[in-house]
Amino acid sequence: MEEITIWHNPRCSKSRQTLQLLEENGVTPRVVHYLETPPDAQELERVLSALDLTPRQLLRTGETLYKELGLADPNLTHAQLIAAMVAHPKLIERPVVRIGTRAVLGRPPENVLPLLK
Repeated sequence: MEEITIWHNPRCSKSRQTLQLLEENGVTPRVVHYLETPPDAQELERVLSALDLTPRQLLRTGETLYKELGLADPNLTHAQLIAAMVAHPKLIERPVVRIGTRAVLGRPPENVLPLLK
């Protein structure tokens, strides 16, 4: 089986639940604390492609930083939104679980189960 990676924030209950669910299913994922080791733009593009999401769909719109940076502006480009997430990884929705070219957002945590088959 290919390596499974989780972009994890241990302070997030959904992230902790997703990691626990993986472990309960016999998976020891590579844990990336993405707030400490944020993805670069290329990695974020790969993840967005695997998730089949736009940058806007992966943004945490409830974060104060989202409002402070004016990220709700519909005129912002794809590249500008990516740059904001790279500069401020707190804005990235979590957890993201990847295996190969496939990825899911662990909200709810059970979303990861199809990746294990």
